[in-house]
Amino acid sequence: MIRRLPAAKRCRSTSLASILNTEPQVKAGTDTGFRVAENLCIVVSNDWVNDRYKRLVLAAPDTALTAEAGQFFHLLCPASEAGAPFLRRPMSVYQVDRALGRIEFLYKCLGAGTHGMATLKPGDSFNVMGPLGVGFTVDPSWRDIVVLGRGVGLATLAPLAQLAAGQNVGVTAILSAQKPDYVMSVDVFESVGADIITVTDDEGTSAVENVKAILEDRLARDRADAFFTCGSNRLMLLMKELGAAHNIPGQVALEQQMACGLGMCFCCVRSFEVADDVIQRRVCCEGPVFDLQEALSW
Repeated sequence: MIRRLPAAKRCRSTSLASILNTEPQVKAGTDTGFRVAENLCIVVSNDWVNDRYKRLVLAAPDTALTAEAGQFFHLLCPASEAGAPFLRRPMSVYQVDRALGRIEFLYKCLGAGTHGMATLKPGDSFNVMGPLGVGFTVDPSWRDIVVLGRGVGLATLAPLAQLAAGQNVGVTAILSAQKPDYVMSVDVFESVGADIITVTDDEGTSAVENVKAILEDRLARDRADAFFTCGSNRLMLLMKELGAAHNIPGQVALEQQMACGLGMCFCCVRSFEVADDVIQRRVCCEGPVFDLQEALSW
């Protein structure tokens, strides 16, 4: 049996042109706070840092220059021999130079998107949407923070160190990588006077037990008013454990595959534990920076 639905009420015909030409109805004097734009940038340089990572520098419009530490852009990566990406690629901002009008990305060449980025040459145009998401926050009453990252996660934490230093907050930076050549962003951390500790797999210093001892030393010396981390599940869980035990607040920048980057498609949903309940949040718009104690293992 086929159930027939009642006929819909007749709608007034509206042309596409009339929709595009309609002015948004925003109350006079209202600041919507919406600072996202599709930015057409020009490649300044795109050089290899080592055999795995490249650093992309872009001349960018003013909207892109409003990016803050921890926010990201959605990149329209060109096609390459590795493939033609169908979706944009999310990537956290590495540096913002407002004086020169530039933004930078530090990236690992891994999949079709980043291999496409690796083909960009000076003078090429590159479409980036953003800035997107919620970035890091630093309490100016803190005296010292500890940032702990691994691999490309160090690129996300580097602008955080600059943010903290700008508020006269000291930084201990524990930088983890597979080998010494892959320890990224050391120059940025050095430029803000951070206390830098590097740990690597090749040197046998990156085990969780060793990193835990370093963190406990900072806690014992009252050099950890807050924890920040990115790039490693096991290091996130370590900081979460010590943060809970010592009542230290913390934030984590999470990585997740995304489609729209604006919160509409719910492609990047992850689970979080809030008040003894597990809830779902979108990493793109409710993050990518979250409360460390609410983040769950992935």
